[in-house]
Amino acid sequence: MNYEIDDVDRAILRALQADARTPFLEIARALGVSGGTIHLRVGRMKEAGLLKGTRVVLDHEKLGYGVSAFVGIILSKAGASVETQQRLQAIPEIVEVHYTTGTYGLLAKVVVRTIPDLYAFLSEKLQVIEEIQSTETFVILHTSVERGVNL
Repeated sequence: MNYEIDDVDRAILRALQADARTPFLEIARALGVSGGTIHLRVGRMKEAGLLKGTRVVLDHEKLGYGVSAFVGIILSKAGASVETQQRLQAIPEIVEVHYTTGTYGLLAKVVVRTIPDLYAFLSEKLQVIEEIQSTETFVILHTSVERGVNL
């Protein structure tokens, strides 16, 4: 389904990006439309696949996960990507996996409690996967920008 968003849809999406728990009536009042309009438009955007769902954003550090890193993964052969991605999905420390262009076939984001946990993850869970030729790890020191798409 091809769905063209207008200014009202953009405003709805901005409000939901800021806080997905915002009541539809509150959004409707801010936009000067009815609650039914918001409900209908959100339903259409879900149907069109523009809204994949809602999420709670956790503070990993406050939960005791003090180390985040990106891991660039070089595969032994390009055809191994699908199988490798399936294996990576089963590893709980991995929170994102992206198939990329450039040096790395895959880029994974990893969240662990400590540097020793990162070492254990790399040596015992990731680098033992047969299709992985090598990895390069980039520990995240600070995240200065983390936001949704600019509507």
